[in-house]
Amino acid sequence: MTDQRIHSVSVAGVVVDETGRVLVVQRRDNARWEAPGGILERDETFEEGVVREVAEETGILVDVDRLTGVYKNLTRGIIALVYRCHPIGGQGRSTDESSQVRWVHRNEIDGLMTEAYAVRVHDAFSEIPSSRAHDGRILVP
Repeated sequence: MTDQRIHSVSVAGVVVDETGRVLVVQRRDNARWEAPGGILERDETFEEGVVREVAEETGILVDVDRLTGVYKNLTRGIIALVYRCHPIGGQGRSTDESSQVRWVHRNEIDGLMTEAYAVRVHDAFSEIPSSRAHDGRILVP
């Protein structure tokens, strides 16, 4: 029997450049557009995980600015900590995990992403961190 108390922790970076564009990736495993991120490794801090995941998925190096939200996928038991970041170097490129990497304007986010992932980007533009739950696609009230 599976222990229902076990959760996975992931991190993601909403990377915003000097013109206000946001870095997004199209995942290879499901073709969905999201902010870059992934599972936190046991021996790293949240911020170290964000820096590593963004670089692995995009080729872009970032500095972490602040925590912008905590999100729980109720279906999969994944808790995600999302941070606003800014780029400090590197070149955007596709990777083993991302089939496409591009910079988009914030008004394009809702057309690219499901509600559960678009809200993470919008929340990164707020000064107050958010706490939300979803089913993998739609927010749960």
